[in-house]
Amino acid sequence: MEKILKPKITHTAMNDCCHDPKPDPEKKKSCCTEPPAAEKPASSCCHDHHHGDVKPPVGAKYFCPMCPGVESDSPGDCPKCGMALERNPTWKAPASQTIYTCPMHPEIEQDHPGNCPKCGMALEPKTVSPADENHEVVSLQRKLWLSAALAFPVFLMAMGEMLPAVQMSRWMPEPVFGWVQLVLATLVVFGPGGFIFAKAWRSLQHQSLNMFTLIALGVGTAWLYSSVAVFVPGLFPHSLRHGGRVPLYFEAAAVITALVILGQWLEAKARSKTGQAVQALLGLAAKTARRVTDGNEEDVPLDDVRIGDVLRVRPGEKIPVDGVLTEGESMVDESMITGEPLPVFKKMEDRVVGATINQTGAFLMRAEKVGSETLLSQIVQMVADAQRSRAPIQRLADQVAGWFVPAVVMITILTFAGWMFLGPEPRLAFAIANSVAVLIIACPCALGLATPMSIMVGVGKGALMGVLVRDAAALECAEKVTHLITDKTGTLTEGRPVAKQIVPVEADKEDHILILAASLEHLSEHPLAQAVVNRAKEKGLPLSRVEFFESVTGAGIMGRIEGKVVRVGKRAWLETEGIGIPQDLVSSAEALQKKAHTVIWIAEDQVIGGFIAVADPIKASTPEAVAALHAMGLRLVMLTGDNRQTAEAVGRELGIDDIRAELTPADKQRIARELRAGGAVVAMAGDGINDAPALAEADVGIAMGTGTDVAIRSAGLTLVKGDLRGIGRALELSREVMRNIRQNLFFAFVYNALGIPIAAGLLYPLTGWLLNPMVAGAAMALSSVSVIANALRLRHIRE
Repeated sequence: MEKILKPKITHTAMNDCCHDPKPDPEKKKSCCTEPPAAEKPASSCCHDHHHGDVKPPVGAKYFCPMCPGVESDSPGDCPKCGMALERNPTWKAPASQTIYTCPMHPEIEQDHPGNCPKCGMALEPKTVSPADENHEVVSLQRKLWLSAALAFPVFLMAMGEMLPAVQMSRWMPEPVFGWVQLVLATLVVFGPGGFIFAKAWRSLQHQSLNMFTLIALGVGTAWLYSSVAVFVPGLFPHSLRHGGRVPLYFEAAAVITALVILGQWLEAKARSKTGQAVQALLGLAAKTARRVTDGNEEDVPLDDVRIGDVLRVRPGEKIPVDGVLTEGESMVDESMITGEPLPVFKKMEDRVVGATINQTGAFLMRAEKVGSETLLSQIVQMVADAQRSRAPIQRLADQVAGWFVPAVVMITILTFAGWMFLGPEPRLAFAIANSVAVLIIACPCALGLATPMSIMVGVGKGALMGVLVRDAAALECAEKVTHLITDKTGTLTEGRPVAKQIVPVEADKEDHILILAASLEHLSEHPLAQAVVNRAKEKGLPLSRVEFFESVTGAGIMGRIEGKVVRVGKRAWLETEGIGIPQDLVSSAEALQKKAHTVIWIAEDQVIGGFIAVADPIKASTPEAVAALHAMGLRLVMLTGDNRQTAEAVGRELGIDDIRAELTPADKQRIARELRAGGAVVAMAGDGINDAPALAEADVGIAMGTGTDVAIRSAGLTLVKGDLRGIGRALELSREVMRNIRQNLFFAFVYNALGIPIAAGLLYPLTGWLLNPMVAGAAMALSSVSVIANALRLRHIRE
């Protein structure tokens, strides 16, 4: 049922009328009987107005041109007059609300910035927009400088006791010495470091313990113990005193806080860098468009362009949106999308892509895709979504983190109890210091970064390489691929037939038979006809006038040119018309047919003139790509709807392992399912709507960026350049990213496995080694830095 947003006209049953645009006065009198003045609705009318009298209301998407105030947000009929609602040409879609989500926990969504209640990571917008600066990075950088400036004096005051030259306690009274550390440390811990406790509190509220829980426990314990020692030092027994003073751990609390902020800043900066490729793509878009309305031209912001608008693009300008040329022609630089350096000739009815650059001519175009629907916007959003997605391997990290934090808390309690009851004097000092060290060094921040950092950097690198990743699961699965299914037309081949050879009966009649064929084919709609016409244009040959034209279904075409009947078509048809064909010519044609050529025969009156061999040429990059894929250990399977002879010719030339032809889209999907059932990990590469079912069925769908939107949306990976070599790059990228993730997880696990026993003091009885909480904090921060640095190595993968 139609939703009426702002009805402004009310009628009683008696006051309904036929809504004739020009009602007869008598008819109006009978059907528009007005109620008494006291009963007459204020907005009542007798519809004495014409179609188009009602102007589009501001903010209405659909409106009735007859009835004022009738508005709707979807098409339909007016509930009053029954007329179809019209679309408001001035309507502008409201700006969509930005939703923020967590890269590690995508189920967390909210309509404002903040932190994830589970892991504490800063939420990121799901939609991408140009940004002058990363506010998270700027904020953390300020906190880092402030915390470092305040923590450094505390560090000097504590560590200076080991260096006689800087022992501040010599010239500073003991109470003042403690109070200065207390003030500075408090400013660090609860000022720049306040967010740590806020995140820890949220983790407790949501019963999702994380790294911030451990940091807050460690830092809070050190600060609280030291504060009590400053306020009421008499509570501590003599056994805990060193040189007559209770040991303070303000430097551990302050420096650890500063190091945590350093790790957070480095992480935010690294995540910011991974989005630079996306921001660079966003920057490629035009800022304005020149709209043509009723012969008038005006520059309008890109956001104001609507589907169907006519736009003028002048030489040197960026094409504003995706659309179709309606007037003029030009050369367009599409290297931003395809990677090809040579400009592409565009004429009427050719499609152009937003953000590509018009070079030589001016033209008019009709906008067909605007805003988030343009190819550039879809590429940007695809990259952004993939960077936030999680690979299945991250479940391992999540599962480990689930039990790791409670286990660390338990180890901390056991450490405290062990040192308190079994350790040397001062037992309480040892118990506190070592338990704090365990809490700090066990922070699983490196574990939490291991997968997201590699995915974000890898996806960003893939975008620069022309490999768009829809989600992390596709990237992980691509590493395990054993079989690659590929379409033929448009994937292995160019996807457009080309007249490769012209073979006349008489050697000097090559141009003559081409003119005859092109003159007739110019009037044909057959897919191969354009290849013949294009060859004639390339050679600059004039087309002859055709006096009559006839298409013979399933056989060919015929017409009269310069008084002679010309036939162009199949050999069998010409032979049934009594036209003899020499055997040597037949042999030549059959040899080409075995090489995937289609032969078009030409006869003039009853005399054979020769034939033209048309073929869909193999892409120049395909042989190299096939060899590289074989070298990676993949088995290649070609599935095509083309005829078997052509498919086998192409497959043999390229060395395809398994060739299957004359298939329907359902057949391709079935074969992909059968291969998977047999234990193969299947990748499917295609570019057409007919490939979409198999792309979705395969473990990894790989779409050619030059293909259809349906194919691209069905695939996990998209090759922007449409180059088969990109499959090898995509699979190599997958292997590098997964190797990098495993390295990161190894670093995080080994670090914690080795660090916790040392922090707990297990080596103390043998070596006398103890881990200072401040050193533990530095080691914890360095573990995060090592993971980030390792992930950033992916930026240097060879393209």
